[in-house]
Amino acid sequence: MGKIYMNRELSWLKFNERVLEEAENESVPLCERMTFVSIFESNLDEFFMVRVGSLRDQMLIDDKWKDNKTHMTAQEQIHAIFREVRKLSKRKDKIYEKLMREVERFGICLINFQTAQEEEQQYLEKYFETEIAPLISPTVVGKRQPFPFLRNKEIYAVVVLETRSGKERLGIIPCTNNMLERMIPLPFGQKRYMLSEELILHFMSKVFKGYKIKGKSLIRVIRNADIDADAVYDEDLDYREFMAELMKERKKLSPVRLSLSREMDGNVVRALCRYLDMDTDSVFRERTPLDLSFVFEIEDMLRKNAELFYEKRVPQKTPDIKEGICIMEQIQQEDKMLSYPYESIRTFLNLLLEAAEDENVVSIKMTLYRLAKQSKIIEALCEAAENGKEVVVLVELRARFDEENNIAWSRMLEKAGCQVIYGLENYKVHSKLCLITRKEEGKIEYITQIGTGNYNEKTSRLYTDLSLMTANVDIGLDAAKIFQALSKGEVVEESEHLLVAPKCLQSKVLTLIEEEIRRAKQGEEAYIGLKLNSLTDKKIMDKLVKASCAGVKIEMIVRGICCLVPEIPGKTENIHVISVVGRFLEHSRIYMFGSKERRKYYIGSADFMTRNTVKRVEVAAPVYQENLKERLQQLFDILWNDNQKARLEDQNGDYHIKTDEKEPWNAQEKLYEIAYENIAEK
Repeated sequence: MGKIYMNRELSWLKFNERVLEEAENESVPLCERMTFVSIFESNLDEFFMVRVGSLRDQMLIDDKWKDNKTHMTAQEQIHAIFREVRKLSKRKDKIYEKLMREVERFGICLINFQTAQEEEQQYLEKYFETEIAPLISPTVVGKRQPFPFLRNKEIYAVVVLETRSGKERLGIIPCTNNMLERMIPLPFGQKRYMLSEELILHFMSKVFKGYKIKGKSLIRVIRNADIDADAVYDEDLDYREFMAELMKERKKLSPVRLSLSREMDGNVVRALCRYLDMDTDSVFRERTPLDLSFVFEIEDMLRKNAELFYEKRVPQKTPDIKEGICIMEQIQQEDKMLSYPYESIRTFLNLLLEAAEDENVVSIKMTLYRLAKQSKIIEALCEAAENGKEVVVLVELRARFDEENNIAWSRMLEKAGCQVIYGLENYKVHSKLCLITRKEEGKIEYITQIGTGNYNEKTSRLYTDLSLMTANVDIGLDAAKIFQALSKGEVVEESEHLLVAPKCLQSKVLTLIEEEIRRAKQGEEAYIGLKLNSLTDKKIMDKLVKASCAGVKIEMIVRGICCLVPEIPGKTENIHVISVVGRFLEHSRIYMFGSKERRKYYIGSADFMTRNTVKRVEVAAPVYQENLKERLQQLFDILWNDNQKARLEDQNGDYHIKTDEKEPWNAQEKLYEIAYENIAEK
């Protein structure tokens, strides 16, 4: 019998493999396949920065520590990760090479010096001497010149130099330079290009004159980004300024991965590792360019070839909101729900603007995690504060890799007169919660919005998310209680309607699962349906196993990490798992409990990961209105029946394209078709 649980990190790598499969999939347009290769690589960078970084730290703290699902030590996990990454990297190399051959059919060719024609070589030599050489800063490592600091994710050219006396030196040149064009165009009538780092590497002999070149390579370092703000925070410091300093510190953390573009002598590699204070196990040889972000430049050149891209889709207006009528009034009549990217976030933005201008609105309160670079949300909140409303905003400054953006927005909000809270000690605030409070004729009214995704206009076009807007008083009172607690630096201990982590989400989910177990044991129909980004919470998984053994039918759509292995006889045979990886990033969370006639529906910000259920502030809301329950069920069913982008997980934890005899069914495209039809009918 197979193992019930899978290691979290290895499960994540299986997810990134599914991303890579989209780059392999010939039914996906060419430029979109290139995007998937780039996403695969940037995902992997972040994985090393965060997950491998934290495992490295764990080894230093306690080398005997084991994870609670597979009982692997940090060292064992790192070994397993590196083994899988090397396999995936070889696959990525082949895919990239194939894609670049296909790009050549459209007249764009990426060359190296060996494939360059004679006149091109002459042009490139002159270009190097006039355009690049004056801008680069070479270093020869020696007694008087220490090994330079290598910035995270930047490319460097490294060369082994031999002096006339036979001594070896190391030469290093930074290649990531904003003043340099990454893709150097060749001026001979064809769209032929060379990457600037390859040109620098080729002409190292011109830079380091008087030395013999013994070996050379491009290198790229990935550094640990896992830094615990709460562990090092001094209460005497301004928290925002402390976070700004912390961002600077992150850039200096220890390396966890070293990528090489060429094979280099083992002694040289070991010397590089000594300088960087890392193991040779962390060295990876790459056949593709070390940074694939340039593929987006190629895509821009091919933009006129519509067949190379997905069909253009634009978020539609929701048919549930009538134009020209106050949105708040419409929500007071019945609950509304938006489904991104199929429906536009504009409705919610208009709701905020209405609230900012409504003389009866007394306050707007929001939790903000990730925002767009150009945020209409911030503009609306600032306008509300300037109009005399009480605006209370919790800005989570520990939103990883968005800290600088959030610091800037927090300053703007304060300047406009908003009260800004900078998160809670020990708990990240990841909830997507907005509470608008009105007072009319002495009566208090609430409009509460609960979402599954961030208040971010850009990602609302790229991620699938849900946004519930309700005038339900009980939900409003629960939300008010949450904001009161946050203002005091506390968490909610209990709530009646909303599921609120860290204190009363996991326990309520366990109770809901237990109810289905009880029903199944009584011979009744019992069901659990979950749509999540990740599943790692051991308590919840143990309960799901118990439910499966009791005969509860469990269907789960889990995009990323799934540590629970389904369909194992006698254990998880009633659990079925699919993952949908397609054009849009599946991000919405839906929890469903009970047979059709008694089914309870929730949407929320929390995945079933321990970090979400007990270590963060998260909010999930019940959906009470029948037509919205039907919409959620329809959404789940459409995704469940996908046979184009869905992968079915088997009892070995492996994923296979979900194939059947039915007509092709791409859930995301189907949902967009419905959005277009709805607005056309209106």
